[in-house]
Amino acid sequence: MNWISEWALPKIKTLFGASREVPENLWHKCPACEQMIFHRDLERNLHVCTHCGHHMRISAARRLECTFDPGFSRIELPKVPADPLRFRDQRRYADRLREAQVKAAMDDAVAVAHGAIEGQRAVVAAFEFAFMGGSMGAGVGEAIVTAARLAVLQDAPLIVFTASGGARMQEGAVSLMQMPRTVIATRLVKEAGLPFIVVMCDPTTGGVTASFAMLGDIHIAEPGAMIGFAGARVIEQTVREKLPEGFQRAEYLLEHGILDMVVKRGEMRETLARVIGLLREPLLTQPERAPAAAEASNVIALPTPEAPAPAAS
Repeated sequence: MNWISEWALPKIKTLFGASREVPENLWHKCPACEQMIFHRDLERNLHVCTHCGHHMRISAARRLECTFDPGFSRIELPKVPADPLRFRDQRRYADRLREAQVKAAMDDAVAVAHGAIEGQRAVVAAFEFAFMGGSMGAGVGEAIVTAARLAVLQDAPLIVFTASGGARMQEGAVSLMQMPRTVIATRLVKEAGLPFIVVMCDPTTGGVTASFAMLGDIHIAEPGAMIGFAGARVIEQTVREKLPEGFQRAEYLLEHGILDMVVKRGEMRETLARVIGLLREPLLTQPERAPAAAEASNVIALPTPEAPAPAAS
């Protein structure tokens, strides 16, 4: 059989040309229905499964692209101490942080940009879950505060897309202090009379849920997003009861009044523009009422029932 490998195969390769390597990641498997989706179809559908409609996680950069009109601008966020506690577990926190920055091409887990959404001005902060689980440290807190100040400066609503596992344990109490800081940031926006809209993506948990994520004027979520504080297993062990089906999912929270709406990713941009328009445009003034005399002339008097005759004594 040596003549096949030594003579025939080289002749065939020479005749038809060298074989090209097949690029990786041409097909993606949906984590919900396990169907294979061609990468171009998945990108065209904003990373929503074309078979079952499952909303996959997307990057913060892609989130900004599919939310804003063309021409938006990302802003550079203030620098914060990289490793304030010199934390180390199995690896140094500084090494984990550098690795996440290279992987996500971001300084921290939030990207902030300003621009227009179907003509409506807005400031948007988007979480990057691939950056250490979107955990909230000093950098994330600074990003939310900066976004709030920019919204007030530009007289524009603030929209935050959340996707986070909660506080960043490697920063300890510094991370926990970002909860009141982000709450104060939301107060800056509201005191300026500007809308604060929170779009909760999968997952939104922990300290993010326990702070600014539940303080929006409007709460929106993507279909199937997991939203809560503690995990379902921890809650079951605490209350010693079986949780309902779909507990901590967007549809369940909408049914129980925690959310205002659940919106598909393909309809999110249009929905945000409509909500901003409703919140920002002044209400139409009602026409002046006619004088009382004119109103009285148009009133039709209804006959009143006659009083019964007195009974004969």
